[in-house]
Amino acid sequence: MKKRALITDLDNTLFDWVDIWYRSFSAMYNKVVVDAGVDESILKADIRAVHQRHGTSEYAFLLEELPCLKPILAGRPATEVFSEAIDAYRDARREAMQLYPGVAKTLHELKSKKCVVVGYTESKAFYTNYRIRKLELDGLVDILFSPEDHDLPRNLSADQIRKYPSDHYAFKSTKHYSTPKGEIKPNPDILNSIIENLEIPKIQCTYVGDSLHKDIAMAKDAQVDHAWAKYGTAQSRPEYELLRSVTHWTDDDVEYEKKIHERDVRPDAILNESFEEILGIYDF
Repeated sequence: MKKRALITDLDNTLFDWVDIWYRSFSAMYNKVVVDAGVDESILKADIRAVHQRHGTSEYAFLLEELPCLKPILAGRPATEVFSEAIDAYRDARREAMQLYPGVAKTLHELKSKKCVVVGYTESKAFYTNYRIRKLELDGLVDILFSPEDHDLPRNLSADQIRKYPSDHYAFKSTKHYSTPKGEIKPNPDILNSIIENLEIPKIQCTYVGDSLHKDIAMAKDAQVDHAWAKYGTAQSRPEYELLRSVTHWTDDDVEYEKKIHERDVRPDAILNESFEEILGIYDF
């Protein structure tokens, strides 16, 4: 039976999120270490606390909220005091921002076959929106599901912090919906809910993701055909160590992660080298 919908994870499935995060964050971090002269163990502990408070390792207002930098800021905006570090972050992110080879070609082919492409990520809405627009996925991904954004600091509104008019940040084609607050992979209820919203029979849907114990376990429990994006596995890479040291994961999150990793998960299909391999596995 032909598949009418492809539901795909985004981070480390369509693009190398770990590489994008590492190259941009480390560029900023290394500059802050030099410019501020703070102890790295204290800096990392403060970063982790802020990330945990906001539930993301991509928090845009990080520098302003770090206790160890308060004496240096002395009430001045971080964009002024650490402008070079912020510029280093943006430059590195711009250079790293690219899709995996074959992703764009595959998505265009799926669109030509009238297949609905759905993105489902645990990255928060603002940061996901940025990557979708910059990677030219607006319209290639028909529907996007992600968690809502964290609260803005100091009761700021979105309009107060935007450099451009609001329509600059809006998708032109992709429809964006929020996942239930606090619900995370591998909860199969979310995937089942996404499929129900599509109004496409489950047997005509397939799922792709890079995490065996989150993406693939979820798809198996939801009884959805699936493929493991093995090429996107990142946890064993050296860059992951910096992420672990400043992660937004709490101790409870770590224990939860250990628990779900106890399960022996065997995928229906494996994409060893590229996203493009999905076209040889399922008929869309």
